[in-house]
Amino acid sequence: MAEATAVSERSGISDPFEQHRQLMFGISYRMLGTVADAEDVVQETWLRWRRVDRDAVADPRGYLVRAVTRTAIDQMRRSRARREEYVGPWLPEPLLVSSDVALESSLLGESLSMAVLVMMETLSPLERAVFVLHEVFGFSFPEVAEAVDRTEQAVRQLGSRARRHVRLRRRRFEPDRRQAREITERFLAACLSGDVEALMAVLAPDVTMWADGNGHAETPRVPLHGADAIAAYFASTAGRYPQGLVVRLHEQYDGSPAAVLATPAGVFAVVVVDVAEPAAPGAPPRVTAVRAVRNPEKLGRVPAGR
Repeated sequence: MAEATAVSERSGISDPFEQHRQLMFGISYRMLGTVADAEDVVQETWLRWRRVDRDAVADPRGYLVRAVTRTAIDQMRRSRARREEYVGPWLPEPLLVSSDVALESSLLGESLSMAVLVMMETLSPLERAVFVLHEVFGFSFPEVAEAVDRTEQAVRQLGSRARRHVRLRRRRFEPDRRQAREITERFLAACLSGDVEALMAVLAPDVTMWADGNGHAETPRVPLHGADAIAAYFASTAGRYPQGLVVRLHEQYDGSPAAVLATPAGVFAVVVVDVAEPAAPGAPPRVTAVRAVRNPEKLGRVPAGR
């Protein structure tokens, strides 16, 4: 929190809203999971800021954080209602290091990876707000209580539940970056070729795949469970990929790889995998979760690369 403020002050920008714009975007994106919704929340906060009597605002940063948090909570509730009509699994919009959304170094980190954003989807809007403000940005519990309009005791309880829930779902094994890239490359090569044997060698037996297409793409509309089912799916789709498709590895903000599949016409998909701890000493790690984003509404800001 203090670092984000210091960065804003060093920028030389006098308008408090512009000083804290990236902080507000960072909060709203982590709460909502899509860039468009996060930008809408920041825009709505700006409209409120434009109408307020600035002389009556003793703490502009606190005011803006409260405003963006409460607006994001309302937007999150509306978004969850709309998702009842969503076709198939819903995944966060990929936000990669080389995307056209620039963030200060103080706003980066593990909480921007797709895996953690998916974990936070299981939290209630208030739990998620408390988790983002306190655990990610370091706001004190009294500050968080004021932001969400709850007592400090209630906020502490919300934070405890959120931490416990996310901690239980957090990955226990983190491969090094070289290893993670190698496994991702092997998995994608096997998918594109439809090589069942290679897929079975890289997939954990209990692997699950989620594909977000919202009806715009031919993707499974329910999660696929098990290496056999996922290998069979990719064997059936081999040869149906668009011409000129290439795979380029980018980084998520936590440093883990994200595979961008692109054609000369644009981005076709973004695929992120989780890697499981080896089943036995000396055995290779295997893919335990696959998340593929095919919804074109979530791919517009993803860099296709050269």
